Amino acid sequence: MIQIDEEKIDSTIKEKKPRSIALDGPDGLLKKIQSCAHRLSEKYQIPVYVIGDTSWGSCDLNLHAAETLGVDILFNIGHTISMEKFGDKVIMINAFDDIDFSKIANRCAIELKKNFGKISLVTNSQYLPSVQKVKEIFESHGYEVVIGRGKGHLNDAQVFGCEFYPAYDSKNDVEAYIFLGQSVFHSASIAIVTKKPTFMMDPYFSEYSEINEIAQKLEKKAILSVLKAQDAKTIGIIIGLKEGQFAKIKALEIKKMLEEQGKKTLLIAMTEITDERLLSFQDADAFVQVACPRIGTDNHFHKPVLSVPQAMSLIRILKGESQEGFLQIKHWL
Repeated sequence: MIQIDEEKIDSTIKEKKPRSIALDGPDGLLKKIQSCAHRLSEKYQIPVYVIGDTSWGSCDLNLHAAETLGVDILFNIGHTISMEKFGDKVIMINAFDDIDFSKIANRCAIELKKNFGKISLVTNSQYLPSVQKVKEIFESHGYEVVIGRGKGHLNDAQVFGCEFYPAYDSKNDVEAYIFLGQSVFHSASIAIVTKKPTFMMDPYFSEYSEINEIAQKLEKKAILSVLKAQDAKTIGIIIGLKEGQFAKIKALEIKKMLEEQGKKTLLIAMTEITDERLLSFQDADAFVQVACPRIGTDNHFHKPVLSVPQAMSLIRILKGESQEGFLQIKHWL
C-alpha cells in the first residue's frame, strides 16, 4: 500500500503557516490525495486545492496552476527526487509503497543464479525504500549487487522515464539488471540503454519477467519513426510549455541543424502534445518535440513524432552518418 508522507506536510504547514495550499501528483495517487486534502482542510481551516491535471514527474509540477490559484505552497506528492523543494513554493512529498518484495526477490535470486552472478538493482520513486532489503536478499544467495550512483535529481538506484544515470554508469560492471516494480516503460528503457538482460520484478503478482523483447520492439518503433521522418519536407518543432519541459534553446539548435540539411521547419509551442492537436498542423509532415521522450512512445500519432535522441539520429542519417546507438545514452533529452 502506498503511504504518503503526511507528517512532512503537517510539519511544513505548522512551520510556514500558509493561507492556502495545493496538492498534486500522478493519477494513480489522486484518490489518496483527495483524502489528504479533506483532512488538511478540516485540520487547518484553510483552502486546500487538488490540482486535477496530471503530474508526470518533477518536470511537470503544475506550478502555473498553483500560481494562478495564488497558493502559498504546492505539495507535489509521489515524485521522490534528491531535492526536497523547488524554489520557494514547491515542496516534494514522498509516497512510498510498502509492499514486501521478499517472496519474489528470493525466487528471482534462486532462478537467475545459474546465469548471473553480478547484478544491479534499479527502480522508480515509489520503491526506493525496498532497494536495500532486496539487495541483502540477493547477496544472501551469493550475488554481487551494484547500486548505481544517482546524479542530478536522481537518487542512488533511481531512474526516470528520461534519465538513466545509475543504470548507464554501471553497465560495464554488471551482467544483468533487476527493476523493482511494475513499470514496463522504465524497465524496457533500462534494457534499451544498457543492452543488458533486464528483468522486471513485480511484487503484487509475485512474478518476474525478462523485458528485453519488449525493449527491442520499442527501439524498433523509435527507429521506424526516424526513417519515416526522412522524407518530411516540413518538420514541426514543438516546445513544451510546462515549466520543467521548456527547452527553447534545444529546439532552436535542432531547427538550425535540420534547416542545414534542407528541411523546412515550423516552431510550435504547446502545453499538451496530443495527436488531435497535431492534426491541425497539416503543413508539417513530421514533428520533433523537446518536451518529454515518453510522448512519442506512450501515445499514438498519425505522423512521426520524434524525441530529441530521435531527432539527432535523423540529422545523422541526413548527413549520411550511422544512427547506431542513438538511444544508448544516459539522458534522452
